[in-house]
Amino acid sequence: MDETASSSSPGDARSTTWPGGAPAANLPALPPPPPGLLARFDPAADSLAVECVARRRPLFWLALRTGALTVLTLGLYRFWMKTRLRRWYWSSVRPGGLPLEYVGLPGEKLLGFLVAVVILAFYIGLVNLVLVFASFSLFEGSVPGFLLSFVGVIPLWFYARYRARRYVLARSRWRGVRSGLLPGAWGYALLAMRMWAGTLLSLGLLWPRMTFRLEKYRTDRTTFGSVRLHQQGDWHMLWPAFAHLAAAAMLSLAAGLVAGGGEERFLWFWAVTLPWLGYGLVRYLVEAKRLMADAKRAGPLGLVARPKVRRVLLIYLLGYAAAALALALPAVLLAILAYSLEVEPSLGDGRSPTLLAAGGFLLYVSIVLLWGTLRHVFVTMPLWRHYARTLTITGTASLPEVRQQARDEFAEAEGFAEALDVGAAI
Repeated sequence: MDETASSSSPGDARSTTWPGGAPAANLPALPPPPPGLLARFDPAADSLAVECVARRRPLFWLALRTGALTVLTLGLYRFWMKTRLRRWYWSSVRPGGLPLEYVGLPGEKLLGFLVAVVILAFYIGLVNLVLVFASFSLFEGSVPGFLLSFVGVIPLWFYARYRARRYVLARSRWRGVRSGLLPGAWGYALLAMRMWAGTLLSLGLLWPRMTFRLEKYRTDRTTFGSVRLHQQGDWHMLWPAFAHLAAAAMLSLAAGLVAGGGEERFLWFWAVTLPWLGYGLVRYLVEAKRLMADAKRAGPLGLVARPKVRRVLLIYLLGYAAAALALALPAVLLAILAYSLEVEPSLGDGRSPTLLAAGGFLLYVSIVLLWGTLRHVFVTMPLWRHYARTLTITGTASLPEVRQQARDEFAEAEGFAEALDVGAAI
């Protein structure tokens, strides 16, 4: 390799350390790897298990602190928040004992966001002006123009997501080797539009085709150093995973058709089909990830994924339930304040309604902040940990042959994704 695990190239972050070293100054300390895990790393082995050392407590304080700073800076700190959270998540995943690295910089994100806002403001403003003018001229109203304007933004949404993925991969490393994604954002946007159109016209029956084709487009353009990934298989392999969801959807449709038979029958059908729909959706998403991960190849390298549907379902159910229960007290306090302001604005003791309104606003912001933090702690991190721990990398005896690739500068970072609020990862 041209670059060792501890080296940094110009523009890369220099705060990441390997297991056993001192934690980076701008990250909370992660738990040390299990005894002997790093010693068991053998690049000559044919497969490597993936360990994840993420824990709830350090993540809670990191997410809460960075979220509070984002609120206090009116959103400006979110670029630093996202960077610090990604570094924490990435470094918690350790294939063969060696952690992943995220070396993106918040300044890149901020600059890319500002550039994207200027471009999008000009583009969307000009397009809207033309469409609204044409709408008034042809239809004597603005509604058709605004509908066409909304449709015109959809390709930009897919375009932004692809570019965000390219930036995240370009700033991710393992064993010092960079990942990457080849250019192709507009091609991805056009493919996504075609796939979604086919899925909607087929009433959802072509969803597996859309899932596979979009994943193949992204995977076939993904690189790890000098090795390029390939998505093998075809979309028909996702049909068994889709069966539960399709059956639940058809039963839901049947329930809607027989709703006229009585309210009790209607409620009974939906009480059965809605949970089935939820289970079918989770099952499809988990099984699709597993099947497509098993069919990925990067030269001799491959993946074996064994995520559990029941485990993922429990994480969603119990995680969101725990987050909701933790928010019960501040939510009740907010409701009491709102009721007091509505029923008795003066409260009879001279206290200013303005102060109470300000207190209610602060309580509302606190609830939103706490919800985002708890979602990281009880949902995002457990899912991240489960998917990592059920993953094995095969063909790793060929890792010494993987060479470094040139750094993808990509100065715009994920600015379009931030401007359109579609996110990327974590």
